[in-house]
Amino acid sequence: MKGETYNLILDWSIALTSLLYCHTIGMFIVQGKTRFLVIFPVILLFLYLPLNLYSVFHCGLTFFFMSWLGSFKLILYAFGQGPLSSHPNLPLSHFITTACLPIKIIKNQPNPSHQITKIPQRSPKDYAPRVFLLFITLKAYSYKEKFHPLFATSIYAYYIFFALELLLALTASLVRTMVGAELEPQFDEPHHATSVQNFWGKRWNLMVSSILRPTVYHPSRAIFSHLLPERWVSVPAVLATFLVSGIMHEMIFYYLGRLNPTWEVTWFFVLQGVWVGTEIVVKKTMGPRFQPPPVVSRALTLAFVMITSFWLFFPPFMRIDPFARFCRECLAVIGFFKHGHLISFVEYSCPYF
Repeated sequence: MKGETYNLILDWSIALTSLLYCHTIGMFIVQGKTRFLVIFPVILLFLYLPLNLYSVFHCGLTFFFMSWLGSFKLILYAFGQGPLSSHPNLPLSHFITTACLPIKIIKNQPNPSHQITKIPQRSPKDYAPRVFLLFITLKAYSYKEKFHPLFATSIYAYYIFFALELLLALTASLVRTMVGAELEPQFDEPHHATSVQNFWGKRWNLMVSSILRPTVYHPSRAIFSHLLPERWVSVPAVLATFLVSGIMHEMIFYYLGRLNPTWEVTWFFVLQGVWVGTEIVVKKTMGPRFQPPPVVSRALTLAFVMITSFWLFFPPFMRIDPFARFCRECLAVIGFFKHGHLISFVEYSCPYF
């Protein structure tokens, strides 16, 4: 555990130093290819650093914040785009927090203390029902052998959603207190999605969508506009965006488990892209005539996403054994506060998983 903590501190120290370098580069080198070539070694470094970590929590967050969001934001920054580009330049503290966290600095406000988060403010009582449901599912998991595999997988899905939402809510409070930044909302009631396009584009993991849009979708549209009529360029651009998302998720799974990739999760996102592309074609061809009632469209959307997740997303995810590993890591933290010294999480056993 001491080695893991040392590597975590070392990785983020290197990352912060690299971001200081990138911030300085932006003051002297104009946007364009030259700035990209100068920043490119930092992008490669960001992709490498999480390999020093083996904790699910440390490695997963470091890859998501640094290797994915951070690298993609630096690519945009090299060409004068994205949240890191500003005139005048962002202060160093805002530059670093924006690069490392899923946040967006509110512009055109003279007093940062007046900045608020996009996510509606929630009191602890708003999370009480979800925490209660979490404890129920944890207890129910002890009897997973008696449940249908689909029900057990549904519990996993709830764990993921709850953990991400809670983590981002805590991050929102921390960032708002420290630098007065606006946090990009990660979720917007995904169970209310009326189409797969609506689910991925406007309701689920919105920070990733906002980064993939300028880094992959818009450049793909520009490329395919030379090959296809303007009416249809969004279809291959959507496919390219989901392909990149699939590859990045494949990388996350590899970093977490260090298992040979099976490409199931990549095919999962390719399938989502094909479906979204089909939705675009149908909507542009048939117009408002093809618009089922919201209740029906929501049910069909969730059914498609869940069935394909059970088929292609969760099998490789569960091979990593993430929940048992994360449980042991939590027990290691509790043990540190209880005993006053670090013990490797591999020394613990989880009573729930």
